[in-house]
Amino acid sequence: MSTLSHVNAQGEASMVDVTEKAVTQRQARAQGFITMKAETLALISDGQMPKGDVLAVARIAGIQAAKQCANLIPLCHPLMLSKVAVDFEIDHANRRIAITSLCKLAGQTGVEMEALTAVSVAALTLFDMCKAVDPGMQIDGIRVLEKQGGKTGHWQSEAADD
Repeated sequence: MSTLSHVNAQGEASMVDVTEKAVTQRQARAQGFITMKAETLALISDGQMPKGDVLAVARIAGIQAAKQCANLIPLCHPLMLSKVAVDFEIDHANRRIAITSLCKLAGQTGVEMEALTAVSVAALTLFDMCKAVDPGMQIDGIRVLEKQGGKTGHWQSEAADD
């Protein structure tokens, strides 16, 4: 088993030293879902949610969250993101919204945590803005879909639960 990268020789939490790592183009895509009543999904897709355009607000929240990742997760490096995108796909058949994020940079460490944070906060924002109409919504399936760059190169999820 490999050693844990966020623990030093004394067993204490430690930020990984990336000083000697090469700067490479890196990107990560993540996805998650929020499931709700069909009526709630119709209100969102028709732009009739009482709090306004919830998808626009959730998009901004997700982008902002990716930029704040190092402030939220203690051992994450603060990164100079060059691109953050958050997108939504309404799936009426399954009564859910798929949330995807893309984060990019040229740097010494990956952007998986930023992509996951973007999806998570976008989902939480949708929940917050719709909870008065549908408090039983469920957030799930948050995962990394793909990452590129660094010494491990290209990695893609094998799960096909899209």
